[in-house]
Amino acid sequence: MRASAAALVAVLLLAGCSVSLPTPVSTTPAPTPKVTSAPAPEPSGRAPAETFDVDTRQLRLSRGADRPLPVTIWYPDADTGRFPVILFSHGLTGRPADYAPLLEHWASAGFVVAAPTYPHTSRGAERVDALDVLNQPADATYVLTEVLKLDRRSGDPLRGRLDTDRLAAAGHSAGGITTIGLFSVSRDERLDAGVVLSGSALGMGLGFTGPPAPMLFVHGQRDSVVSYASGKAAYDSVPWPKALLTLPDGDHGQSLLREGNRAYDVVADSTLDFWRWSLYDDAEAKRRLPQDAESAGLGHLDDKLG
Repeated sequence: MRASAAALVAVLLLAGCSVSLPTPVSTTPAPTPKVTSAPAPEPSGRAPAETFDVDTRQLRLSRGADRPLPVTIWYPDADTGRFPVILFSHGLTGRPADYAPLLEHWASAGFVVAAPTYPHTSRGAERVDALDVLNQPADATYVLTEVLKLDRRSGDPLRGRLDTDRLAAAGHSAGGITTIGLFSVSRDERLDAGVVLSGSALGMGLGFTGPPAPMLFVHGQRDSVVSYASGKAAYDSVPWPKALLTLPDGDHGQSLLREGNRAYDVVADSTLDFWRWSLYDDAEAKRRLPQDAESAGLGHLDDKLG
C-alpha cells in the first residue's frame, strides 16, 4: 500500500486533476449487501423520454469534525416518479460546480445526482492532501446513505422521489479513483453501475468484488495526468459487463468534460445512454452506445457489456 500511495501522490500532484478554469482510514458501517451473485438481468425497461427542468439544492453533511461533506444535488423538477441516484466524485482541487453541465445533463434525463465536496482534495480546502483520496470511498458511502434518507423525510422535496434500489457511482480523476474504490477495496454493494472518467486504480487496487455491476470507463489517450494505460488496466480487471470509451485526442478533462466542444458531446451522450441502460434497463439506450461513441469520429468503444 505504501508504494501505491506514493505513486498516487506523484501522479495526482504532477498537474492536478480539476477541470475548473485556472485558478489511519476511518470507516462507516457497511451497507446491507445484496445477496445475489447472478449476472445482471437483460435490459427490459425504458428511460423517461421527456427532458426535465433541473433543480439544485445543498445538503450539509459531516462524517466527523475533520470531514465536512457539503453535497450539491441536481434533480428533476417533477411532481411524480422515482428517479435513480448517482453519487458523483470530483477530481483533485475540483468542486462539484466544475462538472455542472454534465451533471445537469444527467439530471434532466431523469436522474438524481449527488456530488459531495471532499474535505481535503477540493479547491479551497484548508489542507489539500492527495492521499486523502484513500478515505473518500467511505465518505461516498456515508453521503449516499444520508441522501437516500431524504426519500423518507417528511416535507423534503425529494420525499418519495428517489429510486433507492437503482444506485450508481461516477467520478473524474481522483474521483474516478474514489469510484473504483467503491467497487473494490471499499465495495458498496448497493451500487448497480459505475462510470470512471479519466481515472485509475492507484491506491485502491484491482480487486473488484461484490455483485456484478456494469461499468463504463472514459479515457483520453493524451491524458498527461492519469495515464491511459493505468485507466485501461483498471478496465481490463473488471470482471463484469463493461465498456471503454477511448478518445485518441482526449486530454485529462479540460476538453472532455467542458461544454462547447465535440468531445464533451461524445462523453455526455455516451454516459447518459449508459445510465439509461444500466439504471432504467433501457435496451434501446444500450444499442445507441456505439453510435454515441463513434458518430463524431472522435472515439471508439470497446463494448463488453454483453
